[in-house]
This record gives sequence, structure tokens and C-alpha cells, in this order.
Amino acid sequence: MSENNFTEFETDFESRIMSSSYTEEDSVTEVSLRPETLDEYVGQEKAKGNLKIYIEAAKSRGDVLDHVLLYGPPGLGKTTLAGIIANELGVNIRITSGPAIEKQGDLAALLTNLAPNDILFVDEIHRLNRSVEEILYPALEDYALDIIIGKGPAARSIRLPLPKFTLIGATTRAGQLSQPLRDRFGVLLKLEIYTPSELCSIIKRSAGILGIEIEEDGALEIASRSRGTPRIANRLLKRVRDFAQVKGDGIITLDIARYALGMLEIDELGLDNVDRRMLETIIRVYDGGPVGLETLASTIGEEAITLEDVYEPYLLQIGYLSRTLRGRCATPLAYEHLGIPYKKNSSGANDGQTTFDDMN
Repeated sequence: MSENNFTEFETDFESRIMSSSYTEEDSVTEVSLRPETLDEYVGQEKAKGNLKIYIEAAKSRGDVLDHVLLYGPPGLGKTTLAGIIANELGVNIRITSGPAIEKQGDLAALLTNLAPNDILFVDEIHRLNRSVEEILYPALEDYALDIIIGKGPAARSIRLPLPKFTLIGATTRAGQLSQPLRDRFGVLLKLEIYTPSELCSIIKRSAGILGIEIEEDGALEIASRSRGTPRIANRLLKRVRDFAQVKGDGIITLDIARYALGMLEIDELGLDNVDRRMLETIIRVYDGGPVGLETLASTIGEEAITLEDVYEPYLLQIGYLSRTLRGRCATPLAYEHLGIPYKKNSSGANDGQTTFDDMN
């Protein structure tokens, strides 16, 4: 393998480790780590408590659960929670995603094949085609499907009745949902970033399922560097396990966890090489900001959508990055973490402008 190819592979490997999106390995092994009941589900206590009441009420009435929208950053357990809802209700679940439903016929096929009380789970529902979304409205409100047959003056509309069902939509960008679609969800649940103690419990549970010996300090060390995301925590657990088997005696201790995470270039806050390069570029090249997303992405050689969806949310959450009306800015905390002397520039990076989340 050439040096350039190796560098590309290394960068891709590091970004996948800290990415909160699915990898091929996740789809094969993470399924077995998913909890199956609300009692097994760690964290999200507020959402979980409300959901228990909604499920119990629907079961006592013998009715379907109202349509549910789950939103929040990727990797927090939206798909897992949809599966748990189906298990708790004792019904079947059909899983698809917004981009996979390309035309109205695709959605019609899904809906007409549902059994009474079934759940249809649509991931990335904000990416539904608008024409597809329009025929979903009567399905959600009236449990009916309006289909146009023919064209021109001979066209006519027929209404097909559907069995009562529950739609569970998941999105990382609730703001991109159209208002008519959002209004048709009766239950809206926001999933929050996990605390290190919650992630520690998840890691210990996953270690038990995978047959990994892990000490409390080792689990907490991994948890503290997992960016508040269970998917990343489970992924790091598997990588640290590899180091424990090769460099240790197979037990994940505090020292092994620190060594492994250091080799992966993941620091104490969970920042990886791309996070640090992103912040250093804003500080050293653009004097702390503001700088536009496309410009920043071109400078560090990453895709803008990757920076916006994978790296920015956590940096914003911990207060190392701000988004102003004029672009991205590094905060004093970022300077301190990178060991760079902080100076307030004159470009408006720290002028207190209102920030917002949907800026490009």
C-alpha cells in the first residue's frame, strides 16, 4: 500500500471510529447489543417515562399508539427505541428510511402490507420526497390512501382504507421537517446527549454481552471519551478490546483504555484528529473566525456535510465552537484545550452575535 493510500485509509478509519453514523460492522454486531425493553434501555429518563405512560394507555384502550417523532443527534438510540416500542406493544415493525421511498408507489406498497396495529419506522424522515409526503397525510390522519388513477380529464381518485398503524419517524434534523408533517405526530420525543455515567452502564452491559472483561475505571474512561453517544461508546469498546487482547491480558483496565484511546488519537474530551485540525485551522488560519463552512471544509480537506453532521454538533455542545451570522468561530475554551494563547480578534469572532443551528 502506498504512503498516500495508507494516509487516506488511516484518516477514514479514525473518522469512522468517532462517527455517530452506522458502519458495516455496526449493522452486523450492534444489533445484538440493542436492549429490547424500556427497563433495559439506559438513559433518556424523561422521554422513557412519558413513553411508558403512552404505551400503557394505548394498550389499556386496545388502540394504536399515536404517531411518534424521535429526534436528536445520530447514535443516541432512535432506531433502538422504535424496536422497543414495538416489543412493548407486542406488534410487528417494518423498517425503512426516507431516501429509500423514492415514489408514491413505494410508500403505498409499505402501507397496504401492514397488519392492524403494526408499526412503520421511517429513519431520516426529513429526507422524504415531497410528493411522497403528501400522500402520507391522509394515511396518518384517516388511515386511508388517496390514489389517482389515469391522467388528464379521465383521471379519478380512489380512497383505499388502511389498517390502523403507528408511524415512528426518526430524524437528526427536526427543523427540516415540513410543518404539515410535523403537526401530524402526536408524540414528539427529543433524545439528549448521554452522561458519562449512563454511557458507563451501557458499556458494561455491552461488555457482558460480548464476553469482554472490563474494570469500572476502564469503562468510565471509554465513556468519558465517547462524545455522549452510545453508538460511539460501543464502537470504542470493541477497538479497546482489540488492544487489551494484543497488548494486555484481555482485561480492559484504566491503563489499557488510556493506551488504546491514545493510539486512536482520541483525547480526554473525545476529540479526535479531525476535531482538533478543524479548531486549529479556525484559530491559526482564520484568526479564530468567523469562517464559512465550505471554506473551512476546503481548507482541511473534508466534506462540508461531514463537518456539519459529524463533528460540529459535539463541538457546539461542549462550547468549543460557535456559529454566528458570519460563520464558525472558535471559543476561548478551544484555545485553552489546544494550548494556544487566546486573543480577542477584531473580525467579530467573539462579538456576541446570535448563533443558530441551521446555518450553512
